[in-house]
Amino acid sequence: MNTLSTSLPGGTRPLGDLTVTRFGYGAMQLAGPGVMGPPADRDGALAVLREVVELGITHIDTADAYGPRVTNQLIREALHPYPESLHIVTKVGATRDQQGGWPPARKPDDLRRAVHENLETLSLEVLDLVNLRLGNAQGPQPEPIAEAFEALVELQRQGLIRHLGVSNATADQVAEAQAIAPIACVQNMYNLAYRADDALIDRLAEEGVAYVPFFPLGGFSPLQSSALSAVAARLDATPMSVALAWLLRRSPNILLIPGTSSVAHLRENAAGAGLTLTGEDLAELDEIGHQRG
Repeated sequence: MNTLSTSLPGGTRPLGDLTVTRFGYGAMQLAGPGVMGPPADRDGALAVLREVVELGITHIDTADAYGPRVTNQLIREALHPYPESLHIVTKVGATRDQQGGWPPARKPDDLRRAVHENLETLSLEVLDLVNLRLGNAQGPQPEPIAEAFEALVELQRQGLIRHLGVSNATADQVAEAQAIAPIACVQNMYNLAYRADDALIDRLAEEGVAYVPFFPLGGFSPLQSSALSAVAARLDATPMSVALAWLLRRSPNILLIPGTSSVAHLRENAAGAGLTLTGEDLAELDEIGHQRG
């Protein structure tokens, strides 16, 4: 088994006092349709997780709300006892309803319960990093976060959490969290077309804070996807490969967590993210964001 593989695109970087591969894995797609219930192919899901470790990936992103509890149970079944080099990042702050919605659960009691459920489901004594999920399905919302974040800080003081982060957050909420306690990462929607966090990414890079984009291909209009496809065709690569490679080039503090329920796609993503982009390629890809803006 590889550990801290430097053959993966982007090599490794710090995440707090942890070291992770910049190419990670997001486990959300391992749950059933709508991120609810068990996967159609349980053995296939377990095989993907084992391949993650075999490839040398040391950063898995998950949440007990996925399923709910499904992805964490799969991670434990596939990988426990965990390799020392593997770091599992989870999220709290939302739960699931019977309609598949994501109602907020950010009261201190909700967060304490969620942290303990993650510990139990993953069979861990301490969580490497917990992100506080803010906002809603429409994106970040301007609201105070101190009560919720302070509840996680208290759990960190108790030794249940190593590092803290925020997800689906505005730049002001990131600053509010940082005024309370250090954060190791911000996890927000960001991709070639959706570039709202450009200034935030640059600030976090200067501060040594990781930025983890989710839905790296989400939000493209037909025109924008055509531009991406044109670059991909010229490079004889997939659009996903180009989009992931662009993210790695965008800033050294960006960590990738593309998700898939297929071993073949996992390998394809890992290889494709190492694609070499020329100055011409980068100029065309940057224009996608300008068109969106």
